[in-house]
Amino acid sequence: MRLGEKAGLKPAKRLREVFGDALLDLCRQNEKVVVLDGDLCSTTKTLHVRREFPERFFNIGIAESNMVSIGAGLASCGLIPFMTGLSSFILANGYDQLRISVAVANVNAKVVGSHGGITLGKDGPTAMAIEDLALVGCLPTFVILVPCDPASMHKAVHAAAEYVGPVYLRSSRASMPHIYPEDDCPFEIGKANVVRQGSDLTIIGCGLLVAAALDAAAMLAEEGIEARVLDMHTLRPMDTEAIAAAAWETGAIVTAEEHLLHGGMGSNIARFVAQIHPVPMRFVGLADTYTDSGKAEDLLEKYGLTAQDIVVAARQAVAAKAGNVRRDGSLTLHPPLFPPHWGGRKGGRGS
Repeated sequence: MRLGEKAGLKPAKRLREVFGDALLDLCRQNEKVVVLDGDLCSTTKTLHVRREFPERFFNIGIAESNMVSIGAGLASCGLIPFMTGLSSFILANGYDQLRISVAVANVNAKVVGSHGGITLGKDGPTAMAIEDLALVGCLPTFVILVPCDPASMHKAVHAAAEYVGPVYLRSSRASMPHIYPEDDCPFEIGKANVVRQGSDLTIIGCGLLVAAALDAAAMLAEEGIEARVLDMHTLRPMDTEAIAAAAWETGAIVTAEEHLLHGGMGSNIARFVAQIHPVPMRFVGLADTYTDSGKAEDLLEKYGLTAQDIVVAARQAVAAKAGNVRRDGSLTLHPPLFPPHWGGRKGGRGS
């Protein structure tokens, strides 16, 4: 089944192509925007800017460290550089420069990591960025944006340019179905969007897995489980109010991301939930592994990043919320060790 089909979402073109269109539109509106590319303009889709604004396009070649340093220098001169390339290349090769020249200096530079996640398929694990959000997450001054469809990508590009400071924007080779109308996408940095209401649990997704979360919610509804779905398009600053509301109002949370679980969105959400209102949680993402090469849909299935995987996680979270799940994840009809109303004691375990 096509991604988004169960939720009734219409297919769209590849997200990197949407990014290319959005960046060109931004350049037409803001003459301070310049684009730097690591000899991949046909891949990142910055070639449109190169053709229309050659004086504002700089091909730095296969030298991401230099590209970041040059971009930081242009930012210090009052320009707004968009540095583009594959996420894995920019972050692996240019991390020292990103840390010192961009993050520590807190300059107004934008980094666009294309081909995030595993859905670039046959390019293989060396090109797959499965750790990019964790790496940028360790650079405290960076805003982190992960759009989920064409409309949100357009808004994210413009929001990145308007924000004064370092921004990391994740792009993708994958086609992400339309979740928002093209002309009506709410997008505020640090403010998650509720894309489906529900009271039994909350599924929090980012990027590609927002559509998968909506598919999963439609499947769960057939079982009588109503899931709220959050589009967490900003991973820093994260919308802690929406997360707190999810914990208090639905009592169970599933996170879904095309990224390693270690250091990803889910781990940061869990850290916050543990502080304010612990509830049963399950996590859909990559375990500690690199992936194979293959078709995107086959890889998503093999590594547990599908709507069905979210459904399984949601069932477990709801069962744990009701108190009928063992520590190994299997279901049981036995009552919970402590009643749901029990508030816990010092050194004990609460609900």
